[in-house]
Amino acid sequence: MKNEDVATTSIEQVTKKVPSVSFLGLAIGAMAVSATLMVLNRKSWANFVGQWAPTLLILGTYNKIVKTLDDSQQVERTGPTQLVTALKSVDELKHPSPLPLS
Repeated sequence: MKNEDVATTSIEQVTKKVPSVSFLGLAIGAMAVSATLMVLNRKSWANFVGQWAPTLLILGTYNKIVKTLDDSQQVERTGPTQLVTALKSVDELKHPSPLPLS
């Protein structure tokens, strides 16, 4: 990654291997545990665990952004000819050529 130190780059290399859906699962799990603790009349613990959900969702968003930026930088590294080919294929999807009448 550009303009980042070694520590940030190494952390991002490790965290981008984690599936994004795992952060969502952990956040939903934290909400379920929080609700259970609230029913068991453990309000302070329920509030503590319930505050994990937004943090986990933000981490999942960051994870997704890192993966997306890495993919876009991969396109930059491949060179302009591959990018033009990719753009042509996207354009063909938007405006397919008509089938021959035979």
